[in-house]
Amino acid sequence: MKSDIKVPAMGESISTAIISAILKPSGTIVKQGEEIIELETEKVNQPLYALESGKVEYKVNVGDKVTIGQVIGSIDTSVQAPSAGAAPKEAVKEPAKGATAAGMPKPAAPSAPATTAVPAPAPKGTSARQTPADFAASLSQPAASVSPSAASQLPQAPQAAPKTAPQAAAAAQIPASAASSTTTRRRMSGLRRTIAQRLVEVKNQTAMLTTFNEVDMTSVIEIRAREKDNFQKRYGAKLGFMSFFVKAAVAALKAFPDVNSYIEGDEIVTYTIYDVGVAVSTDKGLFVPVIRGCDKLSFGGIESALETYAKKAREGTIAIDDLRGGGFTITNGGVFGSLLSTPILNPPQSAILGMHTIAKRAVVVDDQIVIRPMMYLALSYDHRIIDGKDAVQFLVHIKQDLENPARLLLDL
Repeated sequence: MKSDIKVPAMGESISTAIISAILKPSGTIVKQGEEIIELETEKVNQPLYALESGKVEYKVNVGDKVTIGQVIGSIDTSVQAPSAGAAPKEAVKEPAKGATAAGMPKPAAPSAPATTAVPAPAPKGTSARQTPADFAASLSQPAASVSPSAASQLPQAPQAAPKTAPQAAAAAQIPASAASSTTTRRRMSGLRRTIAQRLVEVKNQTAMLTTFNEVDMTSVIEIRAREKDNFQKRYGAKLGFMSFFVKAAVAALKAFPDVNSYIEGDEIVTYTIYDVGVAVSTDKGLFVPVIRGCDKLSFGGIESALETYAKKAREGTIAIDDLRGGGFTITNGGVFGSLLSTPILNPPQSAILGMHTIAKRAVVVDDQIVIRPMMYLALSYDHRIIDGKDAVQFLVHIKQDLENPARLLLDL
């Protein structure tokens, strides 16, 4: 009995996938639950598991594009792996070719003369044209020696004429790259193709602008340094800067609900929940897992979720549901040393907050020049939904909450 192998559903927004790897080749006997194929989608790589035990056969190859529900192979459940204790049957030895009934080999026939005649012409009625299969087979045969007299009767290949001066000059002008490759090529992953496509869509389909501000991180750094040990003992996660930014973003989203919105046709759809995506960079690309219900989570809950998602993203075990949805995104280029940038929207969202590196700078506080740890913030937004005044005030709201974290406790 054969069981079909189908491409499973992998989320509402995903309709196609690429066969990125065949983990168990055709003809292999697999066990139920083993990974047999890796599917590459526009968001994540998803392994496909064997639903039955048996011999696997595929109808697709690596690199093929498949659709959800497509039958890409089958598992023959009638073929099972032999049990560990079963001894293999002893093969019956057949007598060697040319052996006598007594088992003694026949004497070898006298060898033919070293000079072999030129192959006879093709029989009447057959074509003398050599097929590609005949040519390929002839390459594996040893070359036959030809007698001098026969060789003299063979047609001679014309000798190449020496290059003229213009031809030699033209050959000298051929670029070196034509003679030896100096580049490499590799197929774009599904994730990279999706990123490229969406970045172009954002630039072409939105009225994106960016507003900037700077925040004094003194208070946040002091709280983190003072409470990080107790925080880790209680929640089992490190106290980072991101939880402060998520909480500040939620407070600002409550004050400016249009930032927590997106356009659908001729309507503006506004979220009444606060799901925030946090960008995580990996070797395979950028993932944006979504932390659900950030308004109800504690700082510990946010940091624990961040650690879990970051680990799953780097190990390649993150699921489609972890990336779905979200009304607002935060990205931190500061971990790579970025001082200032203009983040690009994560469609269909209407705004994204960019964090940057913390650098000590001379600033004026109460008419005094002091050294403070400063961070530039960037808010990119879709001007079709969000007015410039609201975007600036949204970013100022985040700045005030970070410079005075007590506002977050008072829900100001």
